[in-house]
Amino acid sequence: MQTSETQPVANEQLNPTADIQAPANDQLSPAATAQLNKPVLQLGSKGQEVNELQRLLTTWANYTDYSGVIDGIFDTDVRTAVIAYQHQMFLVKDGIVGNLTWQALYKGAPVNMPTLKQGSKGSAVVTLQNVLKLTGDYRSTVDGDFGSRTKAAVQAFQKRVGLVFDGIVSDRTWHALSKVPH
Repeated sequence: MQTSETQPVANEQLNPTADIQAPANDQLSPAATAQLNKPVLQLGSKGQEVNELQRLLTTWANYTDYSGVIDGIFDTDVRTAVIAYQHQMFLVKDGIVGNLTWQALYKGAPVNMPTLKQGSKGSAVVTLQNVLKLTGDYRSTVDGDFGSRTKAAVQAFQKRVGLVFDGIVSDRTWHALSKVPH
């Protein structure tokens, strides 16, 4: 597991089969951009940090359906809510709350997502195309290649949700995409 401030926790890399992530131009506070001073939490964890996690999950209940008690115990209900939140934020869905999950919980949006534009390739483009298929904006083959059809789908989505429709997927577009049930 990586633990330096500049490297993501290994269990929280982009999930190439997950849906999309993060808001553009919405920045974390300076304190949140560095690695948060939060413990890694998982099933069985107990204490004040779990209370905080439970409060944050309640705040983002539209992503998690978490309405559990705030008792400081990381039980299966908390784990299920964490996995649901990680899924919506395009993080690896492992139920472990590491640095990236903490950041996404504080920001209320995906974090650590790449900016994509025509010519981009890879797993993040696959994620993008899969979510755009769910919105009905992308009707082509999911191939991980950000071509003209993907750009047109991104622009249609951006226009519909009130964003600048430039075909570039940065934080604000990732954030809007994270709100799509997927």
